[in-house]
Order: sequence, then C-alpha cells, then structure tokens
Amino acid sequence: MNAPVRLEPAAPDAALLNDWHAIAFSREVVPGAIVPATLLGEDLILWRDSAGKIYCWKDLCIHRGARLSKGWIVEDQVVCPYHGWRYDGTSKCTLIPAAPDQPPPLKARTFPHPVVERYGMVWTSLGQPAHDVPVFPEWDDPSFRKFNTGPYPYDANGYRAVENFIDATHFPFVHAGLNGVEEAPDKVEDYKVFEDETGLSTSPIRVFQPYGDHRQVPVHASYVYRCFRPLVAYFSKSVTIADPARAHLGGANDRFCTFLAAQPVDEVHTIVRLCVAINFGAELTQADIERRQDTVFGQDRAIVETQRPERIPVDLRAEIHHRTDKLGLAYRRWLGAMGLTYGTA
Repeated sequence: MNAPVRLEPAAPDAALLNDWHAIAFSREVVPGAIVPATLLGEDLILWRDSAGKIYCWKDLCIHRGARLSKGWIVEDQVVCPYHGWRYDGTSKCTLIPAAPDQPPPLKARTFPHPVVERYGMVWTSLGQPAHDVPVFPEWDDPSFRKFNTGPYPYDANGYRAVENFIDATHFPFVHAGLNGVEEAPDKVEDYKVFEDETGLSTSPIRVFQPYGDHRQVPVHASYVYRCFRPLVAYFSKSVTIADPARAHLGGANDRFCTFLAAQPVDEVHTIVRLCVAINFGAELTQADIERRQDTVFGQDRAIVETQRPERIPVDLRAEIHHRTDKLGLAYRRWLGAMGLTYGTA
C-alpha cells in the first residue's frame, strides 16, 4: 500500500505577510494574562505589561520549542512553562532558573512582531507593513458612538467572509425580516465601483430594511461600501425611518457605519471582528448593538461556511457573475491583481 501523500499548507503571499491584521480586541488582553492567537497559520501570543504596553511574539520558546502560551507572567516577564526561562518586554531572556548565576546567552530571545491598537482591536503583522492600519472614517468623529462586537469565528475562508459583507443582494434571503423582505426582494439598481490608492468603493446602493438598524424600525437604507485591504472592509449606511409616524425618532443625517477586520487563521478559518459607529439612538446600549450584530453575523456565517470551493476563486470563469455582483467581481479582480494565492482557488 502506498503511503498517503501529505499536503503541506500553502505559504502566505507577501501581500498578506506585509499587511496589518486584527487578531484580538484590546479588552481581551489584560495585564497578567497571555492570550494565544493564530495568524496565517503562525501561532502567536499577546500580553500586556503593568504599564499598559502590548506585545506580540511567536508562541515559541527558543530553548526547547515549548509554547509560551502555556506559561504565565511574573513581574512583567513571560515565563516559559517548560524550564521557567523568563523573557522581558525587550524580548531578552533575563533568567535561566537552572543556572541563576550565569547570564543567559545573547541568542536567548523571543521572536517579536510589530503591534498597534486601533478601533478597540490589536493589530499585528508577520512582515514589514508598507502602509498603516486602514483609516476608519468615523473613529475620530465625536458625533459617533463606537461599539466593538464579535469575535465571530467562521469555519470558512476570509475572502469569502469579506465578499459576503460587501454584498447587498443576499439581504432578503439570508437576513429575511431584518435586512430585507423575502417575498419582496429589492431590485438592486446599477451602481458604480471605484478603485484608488485606498482600495475599492461604490456609489450608493439603496434597499428597504424592516429592521435596518439597532432601533428595530423599518428604514430606507443607502449603502456605500469600501474595501481597504484584502481582509478589511467597511460600509457607511444612511438610514431614514420608513414609517412617517415614527420619523421623529431619527434625523436626516442618521448613519450606521461598520468597520470589519477578518483575521485569517489559515486558508479556510477566519475570525471576524467589528467596530460599529452610529450617530443616532443615544439610548442604545452595547447589548442593543450586539443583539443585532450577533444575529446578522450568525446568519452570514451559516451560509459562508457552506460555500464551495472553500478557497475563493479568483479565476472569474470558475463561477457565474451578474451585474449585481459588480463589487464582488471587482474584489476578486483586485485580489488577483495583488498576486494572492493563499486562500484563493
């Protein structure tokens, strides 16, 4: 009998390695705790010192290859669970308990990655990013309140998750009763897609939604989508209350904006995190925001996890496209133009 052939995981492309990825919420990384994460198949740890500074390292002790994620924190130092070697915030080993009177070898260091905190999320890169974390347009606008929701783990490809997020035509079927009406789906009028140095964007896409925002009221919605990076997308949605009797509950400039960051755990597993910004509904709570977002993204996940092939096709001949898929089509072309092979079919 022939031995089974072992298929090695695909190597991430430079465009992904040299990019920023959100791998946790800031609230999850508290002093005194080690938080494990996986990005592009690479196991990592996050930890925060008592002054609030955050660190991202490979989940590896150079001594005998133990996982630092199984260790603990003592005096702002990570302790390896195997032999107790300690590493400080400079990545240097400061103590070998079996030889406390000898200075540790200079090569006894951890493997750090760059890390920043933006929009309530922790971002890192496995390479050297050529650009900053994408800008969330409403983040610095004091008229908007911001809420993080998730994480939403998907047993699915990250690009598939993003493409679902930027698709308005699934609303009446995947989100019937919330984002659309199954018995009366909206006709999606033609819209435009633009590309510039910040990524892709669209002209407005207008739909009716019976539960279109966290106020649980029917609205006429107008979406403008943007793709900042292969795994970072956003929409700004103008919402007008559809019932004249309840129009006083809103205003002409009401907007509901969502910034999505998809963490590619590997080619076919993803964790989605959100930052939601609204400039209406002062009475709305974190629980109100989570209730709607958890429902919508649970419905999305149930569909995205069924899609085949699991890796998104960038060969446009592999699936059928329609004019209403204009943004998704541009997104796939955009991925192909970046030369992405990791996570693509």
